[in-house]
Amino acid sequence: DLRVLSHARWPESADDTLTPIAGFIVSSFNPLVAEVAERCLDRRTGQAPAHVRTALLLASVGGDRATARELAEAVRTGRRIPPLLFFQSNPNAVLGHIAAKRRLTGPVVCISPRRHDADGIPADAFTEADWLLRDGDADEVLLIAAEQGGGPGEPDRAEAVLVDRGP
Repeated sequence: DLRVLSHARWPESADDTLTPIAGFIVSSFNPLVAEVAERCLDRRTGQAPAHVRTALLLASVGGDRATARELAEAVRTGRRIPPLLFFQSNPNAVLGHIAAKRRLTGPVVCISPRRHDADGIPADAFTEADWLLRDGDADEVLLIAAEQGGGPGEPDRAEAVLVDRGP
């Protein structure tokens, strides 16, 4: 029952780069989420109706692995942890950044689905989006699936779709 209003992926070409975001350091995860969200919102067909409530839903099995590794290493070695890492270790932080920048007024939700397919957005995310729309919490939902690469040859990847319940 969900209608797709727009779609985006990262990377879309071999030349794709991520734009750094002030206040987010060390990791590519938050710029990855922001980049694919911006692309998807920019590709929306037509203007959003006035006063539309757009929910942001981030689905990630692994989350921000680079920040988690940095925090763990700092604790293990007794090194001072940069305060920005506490802020960015919360996956809602980048969603708040996107919501503020785009003036989105719907709920912000992060889930860790049971599994992430090699491509696409996990079914758990579509189920959650459907609940947000059916409950009246939002008029549309921007679903974002993001995973950091696990090592050499495994690049970061993300996908986003903007959905609503249709007419």
